[in-house]
Amino acid sequence: MRSPVFQMLSSILLGLTLGLAGQAWSASGVPLRLIVPYPAGGPTDIVARTVAPALGAALDQTVIIDNRAGASGSIGAGTVARSAPDGNTLLLNTSIHTILPHLTKVPNDAIKDFTPLAQVNSIPFVLVANKDLPYKTVPELIAYAKAHPGQINFATNSAGSASHMAAELFARAAGIEMRHIPYKGSAPALTDLVGGQVQIMFEQGPSVAPFLKSGQLRALAVTSPARTLNNPELPTLAELGLKDFSYSNWQGIWGPAGLPPNVTKRLVDALQKALTQPEVQQKLRALGTEPANRYGSDFETFVKQQFDQQGTLIKSAGIKIE
Repeated sequence: MRSPVFQMLSSILLGLTLGLAGQAWSASGVPLRLIVPYPAGGPTDIVARTVAPALGAALDQTVIIDNRAGASGSIGAGTVARSAPDGNTLLLNTSIHTILPHLTKVPNDAIKDFTPLAQVNSIPFVLVANKDLPYKTVPELIAYAKAHPGQINFATNSAGSASHMAAELFARAAGIEMRHIPYKGSAPALTDLVGGQVQIMFEQGPSVAPFLKSGQLRALAVTSPARTLNNPELPTLAELGLKDFSYSNWQGIWGPAGLPPNVTKRLVDALQKALTQPEVQQKLRALGTEPANRYGSDFETFVKQQFDQQGTLIKSAGIKIE
């Protein structure tokens, strides 16, 4: 007959064994779902599939891309916000995460319902114009706009997008009036820009590259604080007289709120290891993005700053979406 002490020790050892087995199963047996709140094949999905293999290797865990498109990213974001805080469901979203709550009702709080883990990249915009317009530089564009208030139409891929925010910030920095023409996607906007129905657009480099190569559009500047490796010949708006001008789209990774500190640290460490790999950074640059360097608390501070800045811009510009 086993003594009570022996039975107690056996129970403790069994509990420890099961606990350790559970940790190992969670780390390597359960796939990590990386929620992409946009359709497969889009730019955010491509970035997710670029990052996923390196993240999986760093975590020793399978990473599965789960596309949950709809409602400007809020459906996928809501899926993560409602998920268990075990580190096995993460969100890869764009700066719309900090824009959308200022424009419409969303099912989750962009700050309180998420744990910021890492900024993946920064995506500067290229200011492009129809090739037949009389202004061929940013100073000429500003002078023309001041002489013809409201006669320059700028296209965006949608109302309330980062492209929209970049154009509104430019108008305020330059002291000009322009008219917003929103489209359902970049492709129809660029088609009308080439055709002359609209005059300018702030768009990401890879989208406009074919039009620049063919001479159908003219690039005037980039919105990043420094010249980019992908377009080193293009001046920044700050260089051209708009002091301290900087605006970029960006992509980041969040978990749900309530992640335990040890789980958060494990994820942040793995993301830093994955995202700083030269091969990953080279692939991100090939996609027209600049690798970022914000993790954990640094990314959390950045997200809060972005949330406040986007809200201020939207309010001051009177931006609304129907």
